[in-house]
Amino acid sequence: MILLWVTLLLLHRVYSLIPAVTVELGEPVTLTCSVDYKNQDVILQWLKQTVIQTLGVSQRISLTEAALGENVTLSCKVLEVKPGLFYWFKMGFGHVVQTIVLGSFDKLVLQGQFNNSRFNVTRVGNTYFLTIQNVRKEDEATYLCQAGTAYTMKFFNETHVAVNDPNKKLKALYVKQYPEREQVPPGSTATLQCSLLSGNEEPDGCPGERRMFWYRSGSEQDPGVIYTGNFSCDDQERRSCVSHLSKPIQNHSDTGTYYCAVVACGKILFGKGTTLETKQEFPLIIVLGTLLAFMSLLSIALILTKIMQKQVCEHCK
Repeated sequence: MILLWVTLLLLHRVYSLIPAVTVELGEPVTLTCSVDYKNQDVILQWLKQTVIQTLGVSQRISLTEAALGENVTLSCKVLEVKPGLFYWFKMGFGHVVQTIVLGSFDKLVLQGQFNNSRFNVTRVGNTYFLTIQNVRKEDEATYLCQAGTAYTMKFFNETHVAVNDPNKKLKALYVKQYPEREQVPPGSTATLQCSLLSGNEEPDGCPGERRMFWYRSGSEQDPGVIYTGNFSCDDQERRSCVSHLSKPIQNHSDTGTYYCAVVACGKILFGKGTTLETKQEFPLIIVLGTLLAFMSLLSIALILTKIMQKQVCEHCK
């Protein structure tokens, strides 16, 4: 039975795990959000992690890598709108969204635990900058900026920040995706494979859970996380771990490049991507009709050729 995983992302400042609701395909699902703000006006947004449809860009997800202790500066260029409201969000792998910056017109305010000397936000023209000093492993996440008005909000940028720990070696781990490119007829299902492989013969020296994420970019829809899960490994040494993603292809909007990202050994490893394209299959009746029309035209051409040859021969006589 095909299962639909519904992932709930609440815009809340508490860094807690995301609950999961499992329903069968076609069944209704009800999500609940309890907010207690004591009669204050509240703007509530629902975000869907299984393709973040509220993103306003179709560019590829950018990646910023930094070593522990380095400084990282993220930029967000706001185009097409004159923002009265501005937000910067942090989405940790497997956790709910946290609000980093809340801005109204020209005032930008760091929120909660981010209001400290490590974080700084500035604005130059229509570009916003978020600086994280002395980055830590807990800063490793996806950062999204949003701007607009009270009636219309739009996401303008999405950046993954990967924090590398030099004290943790990767033991020659690498990610391999298969296939590199595939053409799929509309209405069928494509199976994507993501493998975490080790080039060493000795057992894996990186204990802990491996998390796997699938992203899509380069399609008509917007990029975002479409699936999260775990690997199945062939042995206890975990020298080879594999995960599969079955993706129904309904139309051209489901195409694009699908990337696999793996969290392991204190780093985020990315695959080179699998590009899915739609392949148009002509119905048999169209093929037969085309062949019949071609044969008919060929027969007419042969008949006309015979008639012309006969007329020429009679004229010669």
